[in-house]
Amino acid sequence: MLIRHCVEESNTDENLIIIDPTKIRHVIIVAGRIESMSGLVDPASHLNLDYPDHKVTTCVIVEKFEKGAKVRIGDRGLIFANIDRRSAFDHYGHVDYTQRLFNMIEAVKKKREAKMTTINEIGGKKS
Repeated sequence: MLIRHCVEESNTDENLIIIDPTKIRHVIIVAGRIESMSGLVDPASHLNLDYPDHKVTTCVIVEKFEKGAKVRIGDRGLIFANIDRRSAFDHYGHVDYTQRLFNMIEAVKKKREAKMTTINEIGGKKS
């Protein structure tokens, strides 16, 4: 299992440069195909000159953002596209990564709780 920054093939030019860097996703790759994926990356954390800890520089190229879509693979393995470092990055200001992580964990908990409530209600049990 690989978690990678990915870009759709249609969002790359003939020199394997990413055309629109805001259309990048985190993708889990299994056996050369997309197993699952996130929403689009947040420019404030991935394209931010003020937050260098998680800057996107390269992305694996995929056919399209769809579960089961093929990842581009060449003779030497995964094929990558590059960010145009001169134009893709900007100053978005300070990012409180700890707060963002906390918010994400809380959102996942709430989603899980809502799913369990729905399952219990369908099964005739009230939670």
